[in-house]
Amino acid sequence: MVESSSTLAVHRCRFVDFAPSAVTALCFPPLPLPSVKGKKAANNHTFPGFGPLVIGRANGNIELCEWTGASPRSQAPQAWVVRKTLVGPYPSKVESLALTFRSPRRAKQEEVPSWSNLRLFSAGGGSELVEWDIEQGCIKRTISSQGGPIWSISPNPASTILALGCEDGSVRLISLQYDGLSHLRRLERVKSRILSIAWGPPVPKQKKTQDADAESDSDDDDDEWTDSWLVTGCSDSSLRKLDFATGRSVDRMSTDKIRGERTLVWAVGVLGDGTIVSGDSMGNVKFWDSKTCTQLQSFQGHAADVLCLAVGPDGTAVYTSGVDQKVTQFSYVKTSRSDTNPSPLVSRSPGRWVQSCSRRLHSHDVRALAIWPPYTPLPPSHQRHFPVDVAPVLASGGLDMSVVVTPAALPTATLAGKVMNPLATSTTATFEDAYHRRLAYTSGPASSSAVHLAKKARLLMCTREAGLTVWRISKRQQKNDEDADLDPTSAQDSGWERVLDMDLNVQTNIVAGAISDDGKWIAVADWYETKLFQLSEEKNGDLKPRRIRAFASLVQSQLSGSSPSGASFLLFTPDSSKLVLATSFSSTILIIDLGSADRAPRVLRKFEQHRLRESLVNNRVIKGRKGSSPTAADGDVEMADENEDSAQPVAESDSDSDSDSDVEDSKRVRTTITRMAVSPDGQWLATTDDRRRTHVFNLDAVQHHGALPTFPRAIHALAFDASAPNTLVLGFADNSLEVYDVEARAFPRWARPLVHTLPPRFTHLHDPILGVTFDPGASPAPTAGASEEDATGGGSPLPPKTALFWGATWICKVNLTERVGFGGFEKRRRGKRKAADVNANGRVEVQMEEGQQDQQQQQRNFKLITHYRPLLFVDFIAPGELVVVERPLVDVLAKLPPAYFKPKYGAS
Repeated sequence: MVESSSTLAVHRCRFVDFAPSAVTALCFPPLPLPSVKGKKAANNHTFPGFGPLVIGRANGNIELCEWTGASPRSQAPQAWVVRKTLVGPYPSKVESLALTFRSPRRAKQEEVPSWSNLRLFSAGGGSELVEWDIEQGCIKRTISSQGGPIWSISPNPASTILALGCEDGSVRLISLQYDGLSHLRRLERVKSRILSIAWGPPVPKQKKTQDADAESDSDDDDDEWTDSWLVTGCSDSSLRKLDFATGRSVDRMSTDKIRGERTLVWAVGVLGDGTIVSGDSMGNVKFWDSKTCTQLQSFQGHAADVLCLAVGPDGTAVYTSGVDQKVTQFSYVKTSRSDTNPSPLVSRSPGRWVQSCSRRLHSHDVRALAIWPPYTPLPPSHQRHFPVDVAPVLASGGLDMSVVVTPAALPTATLAGKVMNPLATSTTATFEDAYHRRLAYTSGPASSSAVHLAKKARLLMCTREAGLTVWRISKRQQKNDEDADLDPTSAQDSGWERVLDMDLNVQTNIVAGAISDDGKWIAVADWYETKLFQLSEEKNGDLKPRRIRAFASLVQSQLSGSSPSGASFLLFTPDSSKLVLATSFSSTILIIDLGSADRAPRVLRKFEQHRLRESLVNNRVIKGRKGSSPTAADGDVEMADENEDSAQPVAESDSDSDSDSDVEDSKRVRTTITRMAVSPDGQWLATTDDRRRTHVFNLDAVQHHGALPTFPRAIHALAFDASAPNTLVLGFADNSLEVYDVEARAFPRWARPLVHTLPPRFTHLHDPILGVTFDPGASPAPTAGASEEDATGGGSPLPPKTALFWGATWICKVNLTERVGFGGFEKRRRGKRKAADVNANGRVEVQMEEGQQDQQQQQRNFKLITHYRPLLFVDFIAPGELVVVERPLVDVLAKLPPAYFKPKYGAS
């Protein structure tokens, strides 16, 4: 079979003014404290599996990211991807983050810290400390600092106390024991702000205390340690050491300062031997002796403020960064005693710190640093030792909105042999030589897109934190299609126009939005309320919205108790007659008939499959998939019956509906629905949640159809094939694929060669899959009417069963029925080839000889395009006509204040 050549007309949209938010905080979970008795000493010599990464944004959102490797210790080209987004109140910001263990004993048994065993705290510049409900996706509780705005937070190594640095100059200790949050005590107040806090190394409890507690908590290892002291960085050019037992200030360490100005100590850290590290507003990085509280060494490591600091996993490297965009590495070098300590009375380890390397990884201020494995200051007798064959990973973020991850192996690690680069960016893994990776920002929560397309009305919508904008994309002219793309004036005049701009009254940042294909409806939701608007076109072409006031109460009436009417995902059916709403708190799916001019919207049915802890089908439990192979030999998956109890019709009375729909607490699970897709014919609905469970619903019969197995990775892309509406295509965070036949309830045999033999150059792309789309004009036998429509669009449709997958920096065309072949990408091969012909539209087409076409058929699959970047959205607006929304980083950074730059005399 010879593939016919297909060309696509592309609308390259750069007018979408989406502005990503700056990274203000980064956090990894801690490692549990080792046993004092040495029971679990063997665990200290294994590299911990890559744990979750938490990213705090300036708009108040918090992103929860997971490692995408096949195993917790394997390489992952995609590194961390956003699993879930905790939406912050509007307006708000995140200044500092902290993760603690709910149960340290359980943490020691886990290879990777689980979300259910982690507690997340944040402070946003105000006086409230916020604890987040990670599973529910909202604020769990808050507690006042009782000391004014919170400048810094830091948990102790045992995850039992959280220290708050306050505006009034005091350190407040918050007790975290028994899953509570209460004030413990206040340490001595000083006359300056507490800008940074770090805990000193814990010390083993005295033997008498251990014997007394042996009967009650013999196995509770976190009770074997007691905190000794804290160090604070202040706004009066000093650091202070505070004794934990008495709460008194033991000593004061003064930093350099300019006459008339106070030096701000923005960052502070503690090493296992008691050495204190500080970074201040003069760009100095200083090392202090905690026993004598005297300065050991000082470095002018930066040209401006040092804002953040991270200690390497083994305590022999320190990383600092700040306003001058550089990340500087300080290394501990062993020397002879006579060089550093001439006096034999000073019993310090023979060594000194050197400024070993400096790299510019960002284009603007760096606000946060974090490293995995995280460092815990422990006494030298209990210090952790990690294997050197896996490189640690340093994460950094700042005002340029992207998190940068860098392998951070020490040069001494390469002496023992090859060091694995977990990011697969280069063969080298040392901080000085390895390539770094920029994690692309996404416009919507949980790696989704905030851009939505109405195909029939040719409208493009983008949501912001508290508003939305709609543009109209004009139809392309048949004549000089290519010139219209290249000429900026024609694009401004006839290519697009802004037709609606809305600012909404919201409680949190907007989570979800949708626009119907006919352009007559817009739905937008925050975490607590969903708003529905009906659009009408005015004479000048602008759109006029009219809010359906009763919609929120309609949604509320179908939810049990006092659950808010917010949504985590919204989707209109292709015929624009129904709205599918996934509620944010209860993870219930509502099928809503939008009605007409004389009929108000009404709820057709609600489904609660995502709320069930285990899906029971014919008295059998649907289990997850261990690998990528189908669960059964024939690819079949057991599905639910048509009369599923958990799908409740809402035509009954309110009392009956409530009693039927309420799921028992023991059977209920809290999750968030992150993706939904409707087939082009409007018959099938597929939904997936952050627990990687996927359900399929029949919208014609308005009932639950079945469930897919739970996959090992999060689903990032979900779409039905336009040429075969019963074919569901799934793309995962690690760039693996699955194809599922909804009607047959099976993974089809024809797709297995492709799914199981994906080319490495596709699965190893550094940016994960964000979406998949199909050409609506693709059909097995195109009709004459379809070809006329294609001609007006300016392009010819793709062949049947051809998907366009896209990530932040790439678009890949994949024919699902073809085999991959060697390499999976086009290679330069010897052979005869005809001269290139230029067609009427100016596109270059190369015709191959007949014998070579069959031979190279498989090589044309997985064709990659990388010159659109970074991508926010890719979808077809008409057959053969593609909309590509870009938001170049240069345009985003142009709106920021200029970065710090210090010119040097004589430098070009």
